[in-house]
Amino acid sequence: MTLDLKVYSSKVRVTDGAWGTQLQARGLPPGACPELWNVENPRAVEAVAQSYVAAGSEIIITNTFGGNRFVLGSHGAAARTAELCRAGAAISRKAAGKGVKVFGSIGPTGKIVMMGEVPEKELAAAFAEAATAIELAGADAIVLESFSELEEIRIALDAAKRATKLPVVASMTFASGPDKTRSMMGTSPAELAKLAEEEGADAVGANCGIGPENYVKVAALLREATGLPIWTKPNAGVPKIAGGKTVFPMGPAEFASYVSRLIEAGANFIGGCCGTTPEHIRAIREAVKCQS
Repeated sequence: MTLDLKVYSSKVRVTDGAWGTQLQARGLPPGACPELWNVENPRAVEAVAQSYVAAGSEIIITNTFGGNRFVLGSHGAAARTAELCRAGAAISRKAAGKGVKVFGSIGPTGKIVMMGEVPEKELAAAFAEAATAIELAGADAIVLESFSELEEIRIALDAAKRATKLPVVASMTFASGPDKTRSMMGTSPAELAKLAEEEGADAVGANCGIGPENYVKVAALLREATGLPIWTKPNAGVPKIAGGKTVFPMGPAEFASYVSRLIEAGANFIGGCCGTTPEHIRAIREAVKCQS
């Protein structure tokens, strides 16, 4: 039975946190391909998924963010796209069990559509390939995340809807412009909401970027523009370099202090992106309970 995101989000749902930084904490070298670990080190990938389930996530994503032939091609693994996406989704499905939903993560290709670097048909085929593999492995939905170009997320959304029967979340990163509510390519939350409705997205949202304070504003702008469920996964603040390492300054308690404001702004799904941990998710879970 297909998951109805409007019905499912009638109560605020807690999603998961960062995957990249959690995999690096388990030994993934900086710059290495996370998706290859779906077959080379599946226990580490499953450990991340399990840590979020244990922290109270009602939804976990998959280690497939860069699982498209263009990103994987830079690691010599373009031909393994379906294999790696299927493996990543299967790992999260196993960790989730029966009570937790799995949303397959699909990120951008790194190509700029407006520059005509790659024909639209090739981009669509790449997104469809990833989405199909994720569906075959038992995911409940797809989340298109961290997009900055409206035309690329349109192509990805159309491809995912055509290739699968899964509900799709369309999420972009908003951290640019005078008030930090535009994507890097200048898209506004209202423009994303309009596209999402026109192209049949099941939810719309914002992830990565700066931090939860900024996404209170973005969530409110999305809510003004649409009745679709709203997905929010901010970073744990603005990253800084300390001792040669990237450090995210916002701890679990401070992050979770924004939960009530995110809910008031219209967020239906709340989790974290870069720098967030199972401890952040546990704090979010408690804050959501207090709002119920």
